[in-house]
Amino acid sequence: ISFLPDTAEQREFEDTFPFVETDDQLEAIQAVKRGMERPQPMDMLICGDVGFGKTEVAMRAVFKCVMSGFQAMVLCPTTVLSSQHYKTFKGRMDSFGINIALLNRFTTMREKKEILSKLASGEMDVVIGTHAVLSKKIECRHLGLLVVDEEQRFGVMQKEKWKSWSKKLDVLTLSATPIPRTLHMSLTGVRDMVAMTQPPANRHAIQTYVTEYDDTIVKDAILHEKARGGQTYFIYNRIESIRAMEAHLRDILPSDVTIAVAYGQMDGRTLEKIMVDFFEKKYDVLLCTTIIENGVDQPNANTMLVYDADKLGLSQIYQMRGRVGRSEKIARAWFFYRRGKVLSEAAEKRLNTIREFTELGSGFKIAMRDLEIRGAGNLLGAEQHGNIAGVGFATYCNMLEDTVSHLRAERENKPVPKKMPDTTVELRQDAYLDEDYIGNEGQKMEIYRRLAVAASEEELTDLIDEVIDRFGSPSRPAERLFLVSRIRVQARRLGIGSILDEGQTLLIVWADEEPMRRWNMNRLPHSYMSKLHFLPGAPARVRIKKADIQGNTAKWMSDFIEEITKEIYSGEKRA
Repeated sequence: ISFLPDTAEQREFEDTFPFVETDDQLEAIQAVKRGMERPQPMDMLICGDVGFGKTEVAMRAVFKCVMSGFQAMVLCPTTVLSSQHYKTFKGRMDSFGINIALLNRFTTMREKKEILSKLASGEMDVVIGTHAVLSKKIECRHLGLLVVDEEQRFGVMQKEKWKSWSKKLDVLTLSATPIPRTLHMSLTGVRDMVAMTQPPANRHAIQTYVTEYDDTIVKDAILHEKARGGQTYFIYNRIESIRAMEAHLRDILPSDVTIAVAYGQMDGRTLEKIMVDFFEKKYDVLLCTTIIENGVDQPNANTMLVYDADKLGLSQIYQMRGRVGRSEKIARAWFFYRRGKVLSEAAEKRLNTIREFTELGSGFKIAMRDLEIRGAGNLLGAEQHGNIAGVGFATYCNMLEDTVSHLRAERENKPVPKKMPDTTVELRQDAYLDEDYIGNEGQKMEIYRRLAVAASEEELTDLIDEVIDRFGSPSRPAERLFLVSRIRVQARRLGIGSILDEGQTLLIVWADEEPMRRWNMNRLPHSYMSKLHFLPGAPARVRIKKADIQGNTAKWMSDFIEEITKEIYSGEKRA
């Protein structure tokens, strides 16, 4: 599919946008249009904070699709968000004669039957809905574009469904905090990505607090918001006891504070009425589950209180915080955990992250931190757990790079490039890119990745020179990281599979013994040979006592590997 260049109608439609586009927004729009006009299917991720204008990017893509004679599908994670998108799209596109349908659990069987018929005949241009739009019963005559809003909210089965579609149509994914697998695929080249980090004018950072639950804080926060004419969200994610929490809030709050309760298992019409009444400011407090995580846009609600926040994922926490602060008022958010509770390490990291990143445009940084906490999961499947440190970042990135090479080769019908044996170097060194040296999370992770997959000394040297040009002389931890990376590249050339620090000793294991056969050990200086203990059996292994090494372990290992390299390859020249 290749979509047409912009038409006069496209420009007329874009002129109806009631705000001034940010530079990032314009860049994202142009990137999507370029992708749509290419003959190859587009697979693009737009990463931008809540309220930063991703929906407008999607609307312009959908309009372009319809103007080119194709149909578009917009997939939403919740009924509330699908209804909101339907109203927004319809309000902007009705005057251009574009037919739009809504398909969710509120749609009657009669309405659904009519929508399916019009999609099959081509009369319906756009369908917006929840996972129901992925049903096998839905057949579109000329489907050209799939827009997925908040990808992390869908299950694996839904993702596999649209993944199979992506080979024949364009896919545009919108997310403020994309799941780590999605993010890492973007960073490593499988998908195109545009980050929107520029906030609209007159927006403020959300004041964020993480603390033990306290009724006094809750009461003061709600009354403060009510006093300035605003509203409050209270997130309580346990349906079975939500009414008990409602009673508790009524006990601690004055009688003039009005409270509404909303959760996903309510009757659809009742839920819709409660949400509409809240938008119309008939309630001061909305006590609800995480149903408001996506799609609720109420500029008058600028205080959020989250109960048991430690039980929620980082993406959920961040999305919910984004429901406030959508106007010129300064918003506040409290994330509570139960008094006296000992938090797990992962929960503590999540809450510290949300407290650390409060400035506007933090979605990409938070997704980066999520990547560090959880790992990127199974790139091609359903698993999404475990820390990258479980296999070592270098090994992990090499595995990822290998998978990406296979994907690209398959997509472009080219032979899969031959892969060199991986080398793992695990030395007990403080070797990392510290915050003082490189503060930007995205830049930091990209450099980690490039260090981990550098295949030659020349490539590594060029990268280190580039980093020094960009960020100045390296800090001590960064110097050690560069040294460990150099050891890995040199060791890989020698066929070494791993160099492991076992505490009292160092262990070198060969994965490919062919270079070792060319090693004339008699030429190695005695200062090195006297420290080597060759172990019996296969594969070839050498153990070195750390007590025999003077000075820094990594520096000694680098010199040792360099000495072997010189011996083998200078021997080749002599021969």
